[in-house]
Amino acid sequence: MTKPGLQRGSATVEFGLVCVVFMPLLFAMFEYGRLLFLWNTLPEVTQRAARAAAITDFSNPAAMQALRRSALFRDDDGALPLAPNVSSATIRIEYLWQNAAGELARLPLLPACPMANRINCARDSHGPGCISFVRVSLCGSGADCPALAYEPLLPMVPVPGVMPSSSTLVAAESLGYTPGQAPCP
Repeated sequence: MTKPGLQRGSATVEFGLVCVVFMPLLFAMFEYGRLLFLWNTLPEVTQRAARAAAITDFSNPAAMQALRRSALFRDDDGALPLAPNVSSATIRIEYLWQNAAGELARLPLLPACPMANRINCARDSHGPGCISFVRVSLCGSGADCPALAYEPLLPMVPVPGVMPSSSTLVAAESLGYTPGQAPCP
């Protein structure tokens, strides 16, 4: 039989040994849970932005900024919750035209307003002045739309370096045109 004084502090040592293993696993679970949250949220952000861009006046900067904020589940100009590098600056909205062969390309020059787009589409539905589709992507800085880097909240947990690319293509709808709207200059 051992004396009670010889085992004093053994629970503290055992707790310390268990924490060495348990705490990194707990932090890894949190970080991978956040990664899966972002994996599922980024496509939702592009879908929300694309649906809104199809019905929002592209010539109105305030409406476009409100669209970006709404896509990020925000009322202000902050970043996506739990993703500090996903902000309104990373949402790329492209307006596309479709030629007679069915190929999509970026418009070389946007129409002055939604009414001008309707006129362009009435003249030539496959012309480079008619917005047919809206594509929204989440991109890093650069012309070629690089994937966004994943920034872990806990740098000690190894995770993939980039987030999955997310892009949504929808047919253009009203683009902010309302019946009776005056033609733009």
